[in-house]
Amino acid sequence: MPRVANPPPSSQIHLLSLVIALVIMLACTLYPPMMAAPDGKPDHALATALFAAMSVAFVRGVGFVPRMLVWRWLFSGWTCFASLAVAGWVKFLH
Repeated sequence: MPRVANPPPSSQIHLLSLVIALVIMLACTLYPPMMAAPDGKPDHALATALFAAMSVAFVRGVGFVPRMLVWRWLFSGWTCFASLAVAGWVKFLH
């Protein structure tokens, strides 16, 4: 049997995560050159990190908290923060 968290998760909107997701979504939609390398080619590592952070933030922001511990960990604020840190590091390298 998969490991399931004992207490049932509370399902409520997490405003900070939702705002982070919306900001990433709007920034990537309104200014796509942000995800380009200096030579003008798309930076797939940066886009992947940003979209992973956006996805995690949307899932957490709308209030969905998975019951299985592995999914709860993957869709946590820490994963969002780690993805944003990777995006910042990739952007800093360029």
